[in-house]
Amino acid sequence: MTKELLHAVLLVLSIALMFVFPQTPLRVYELEIAAGLFIVLFAVRKFSLFSKKTRLFESIIFTLIIMGIVNTTGGITSPYFFLIYFLLFALTLLLEPIISIITTITLMIFYVFTIPGTATVSQLIPIFSLALMTPFALIMGNEYEETKRLRNSMNAQTENTFLFLSLLIKNHLKNIQEQLDNFVGDHQLHSIQKSISAMRKQIDMFEKEQ
Repeated sequence: MTKELLHAVLLVLSIALMFVFPQTPLRVYELEIAAGLFIVLFAVRKFSLFSKKTRLFESIIFTLIIMGIVNTTGGITSPYFFLIYFLLFALTLLLEPIISIITTITLMIFYVFTIPGTATVSQLIPIFSLALMTPFALIMGNEYEETKRLRNSMNAQTENTFLFLSLLIKNHLKNIQEQLDNFVGDHQLHSIQKSISAMRKQIDMFEKEQ
């Protein structure tokens, strides 16, 4: 199972759970459960637990909290429905951009099938507004991923530059130091000049390749 598929499955299950949750007796403890989830999230971030999967954990926690609040206060008629828009943007930044599309489709399907009676236009507007928000979230996610790749590339290039200069200068300084320790005349002076000239040429060649 690919990473994207695993993330999508876990988020779909989280959304499904929050559509079942309002039908259970636990719905009266929504605020306490949300507060508990925030405490767990804080503890995980504070003590760096599950550090390799923190983004996925955060995404699931955010999904549970926001969907729990929205679905226990009226679903598509909830005054907090707008929080789902923020959830889509957050998932795009925390996980892969494609996740926002899968999340949107899942939400639209669940809300369409949970509308009581015959759906009216006013009831469908909030649902289809999710589809309108998804392209913006997708664009933002792609821009974020591109910026992250460029930053990583620049960091790698900077690290290679420092490594090259460190090795180059270290080797030539060692050679120059040996010549100075054994300095007896013009021959050693000429060798020192050659080492400095070679070091300059290698630095110039490296700069041209970057």
